[in-house]
This record gives sequence, structure tokens and C-alpha cells, in this order.
Amino acid sequence: METHEPAAAVGEDAGAVAETTASRAPEPSELPAPATTVRDCSPRDAADDLPIDIAAAVLASVQMSRALYDCADEIGLAFADDPEAILTLAARGIGGPLLLIESWSAAEPMTEIQRLAPERVVAAGFNEQRLSQQLPGFDVEWVPVNPSATLPHRDAPPERVWIVGNAEQAAVFGALGSQIDVAALTVSEGDDLRALPVADRAMLRDAAHVELRSDLGPDAAWQLEVVRGGHEVPGGGLLLFEPGRARRLVAMYGHPATSQLGVLGEQDPTEGVARLASIAEGYDADGSDVVLAFEIIATVASARAGRDGDYSNETALDDIRPWVEAAAANDMYVVLDLQSGRTDFLTQAKHYEEFLRLPYVGLALDPEWRLRPGEVHLQQIGTVDAAEINEVVGWLAGLVREEALPQKLLILHQFRFSMITNRELIETPAELAVMIHMDGQGPINTKYSTWNALTGEPDAHRFYWGWKNFYDEDFPTPTAEQVLAQTPSPLFVSYQ
Repeated sequence: METHEPAAAVGEDAGAVAETTASRAPEPSELPAPATTVRDCSPRDAADDLPIDIAAAVLASVQMSRALYDCADEIGLAFADDPEAILTLAARGIGGPLLLIESWSAAEPMTEIQRLAPERVVAAGFNEQRLSQQLPGFDVEWVPVNPSATLPHRDAPPERVWIVGNAEQAAVFGALGSQIDVAALTVSEGDDLRALPVADRAMLRDAAHVELRSDLGPDAAWQLEVVRGGHEVPGGGLLLFEPGRARRLVAMYGHPATSQLGVLGEQDPTEGVARLASIAEGYDADGSDVVLAFEIIATVASARAGRDGDYSNETALDDIRPWVEAAAANDMYVVLDLQSGRTDFLTQAKHYEEFLRLPYVGLALDPEWRLRPGEVHLQQIGTVDAAEINEVVGWLAGLVREEALPQKLLILHQFRFSMITNRELIETPAELAVMIHMDGQGPINTKYSTWNALTGEPDAHRFYWGWKNFYDEDFPTPTAEQVLAQTPSPLFVSYQ
């Protein structure tokens, strides 16, 4: 049987454990003999705020024992740095607390054994002779360590989940947690909780209590709220374009009130859903799941300044609402497009905050129609700097966190370098899928050249990429096969 002596310290914070060893450990002769009277050693109900310190496994095992047991007919005993022994005991099943030790001089676990006065000690991973010397007079059951041991199978989803940072912690705290119907889920630092397997996300979503028991980075807390919130993007999942799950959005572009600004306005929302399904044919040829989308011009560039002087007309929310509702009913995505004129994009975006708080509504900024003071539309191509874009990025990411929303799409239209200055400084936080959408028009070879130029920049890898087709201005309108042949592969394709 494989045995070993304890390590000097356990857990991430050895100091936390050291503090518990300051008092003198009881001598073996001071440990009581097994009790002979009839006792009720049933565990108490675990409190929702059960105090467990995951930084020190030894201390955690003692804390749990104290919180749950006044006495014990049986206890399990293993070294805290021996996950195989711990899992062996968990698989066998213990009729009392599982206590972990790091050294025989540690006062806390030995004092806890004295308090519990167990009739039997189930031990794994010790030198039998040494343990007999430390626990004279106790009935000890020796359990061989099983390297293949796993936690017992659960017949029902756990009520509580502890998220831990590595496999060793999962073994230790999974075994401790199994005493109170707590599951331990391993997530490495920096991992995106929104990208966890479906079964793990379901466990986190359905559990009554979930706790982060390790430092997994600054994004873990809000990502957990997203998982627990239960909202998903159309087509499923919490990330728009997660690795291993190919997804492409195909959209109709335009304004609800007119056909002059794009194909979207040529029919009502119900007819638009049916037509879009036909438009999207062929875009799944590379194995991608296709999600239908409406890209709605929410603010329209205007030749007149208007009462607010911004050369942009804001579409009423009630004119957009039927399209948003139709998208929700058909598991579709919506993108609200801003042509902001002389005002900034953030000011206009806030006008549509009601919709942008929904899990299936994203935003598009069109710099072509962003004017400087003194400029008017159609006399020059507009431009926007990364600093103004980042104001929108920060605000939109804040909505994602506030509402515990899945990842939200932010599209930046571009067909000339001058349309976005300092592009490399655009922020791309995890809350958003930031996309550059090549919306140039004209001969097919010109579109290819524009695509290659924009995607060939050193910062191109930081963005997702989209492509736009025009029915009247392209020569000819590219086919789905031609669009899919581009590198990188366009993940958002719109039709105007």
C-alpha cells in the first residue's frame, strides 16, 4: 500500500493553516477511547452561509466538522495533499466527517478527533504503524488507496456548487462538499465561465447557491451572473462566436418605413422572417449554424440639420418594436444601426437603451455618416476615432454586466481606412463581440481588394469580421459561396 508522510503546508495560504497550529496538539494518551454510550451523531442541517476557508484544506475540514457534528460514530482521515486518498474515502462513503491533516503536530484536526470521540477511524494513505501510535485505542479501518477513485455519482443536481481553481482543489473540496450535497467544479484562472460545457452551465444555473472558492480573475464574478441569469443568444449559448461552435449571422439591412434604404423595408416583419430564411440559404455550407438577423437603421443620416442640429433623424422606438418582437418570436438577432451625423454615437445609442438591454439586440456604428463640425452628408466620407468608439464600448459592456446578458455584438462599419482612426486602440472587452463590417460596394474584385486591405492590418486579429452584399450596387452581387471563400471567414453577412 502506498503511504507517505505529510507535506509541510497545504493550500494556497500556508499562513492561514499555521495560525491553527499555534496551540499544543494533544498527546496520544489524551485522546479518549471510543465512546460506549448510545449517542445521536446525526449531522445537523448545513447553513446556507457555512463557513469554509478554501485557502486551507485542513482548516476547512475542521470547520465543516464543527458546523455539522456534535459527535461521530465514524470519521474519515487522510492527508490534505493526497487527493487520491481523499477520493478513495469519498467513494467508500463515511458515516461522519472527513478530516484532513498536514502533520501530526497540527492541533486543530487532532483536537477535533478528541471532541468527536469516534468509534471508528477510516484511514487511507497512512503508514499503519505510525497511525496506530498516534491513535491508540481506536478502531481503525485501513482502506487501500485507489488511484482511480472518483466522487460518488449524484442522482440529482446539487443544491450548492463550489467553483475551484484546479483538480486537486476539486478532489479535496468535492469530497468535503459531498457531505452536504455540494459539488465542486474545476475552472482554471482566466477561463470564460460562459464557455463552460452545457452540462456545467446547467448545474451552475440550477443550483440554489454557487460560490467562487478560488481567485479566477476579475471577470469570473460577472460571468457567473451571466451563467446564472439563464439568457442565451439566439441559437443557444452565451458567446456569439465561441471556439468549437461555428455560428454565422445573416441579416437584412434597412429601415422599417421605406424600401429606399434597404431590403428590410420592402415587407413587414412577418414577411421579412420568411424572406430572410431564403436569403440565408447556402451560408451553412461550411458547417456553421446560421442565425437570422435584422439590421435596422435606427438613426438615419439627413440632408437637413433638424431641430437638434445633428443631421440625423432618430426612428421612434414604437416603429422598431414590431421588428424586435418578431425577432424574439423567431429566435433571431437584431442590430440597431446608428448614422449619427454631427452628434456622438453614445448619445444616440442611449436613446435605444430599452432595446439594448435585451439579450438578442446588438449595436452598429456607421462612421460613414459621422460628421465633423461644418460638414454635411454626401460631400465627404465621415470618420470616427477610437476614443469615441470606446465610450460606446464601455457603456454597452456596462449594460451587459448590469443585466447579466450574454455576449453582445458591436459592429463597426468600415470600407476606408480613414473611417476609423486609431483602430488599434479600440477596446474589445469580453462582454462584447466587436466586429469590423466591410460594407463597401461595387465590382466584385474591388470588394475583394477592400476586404484584403482591411483584414490585412496588424490589428485585424483583434476583431470578428463581417461582409455586406448590395442587390443594386454590387456587380454582381456575391454568392454565398464567394462570401464563404474569404479569409478570415465572415461571421456576419448582411444584405441591402
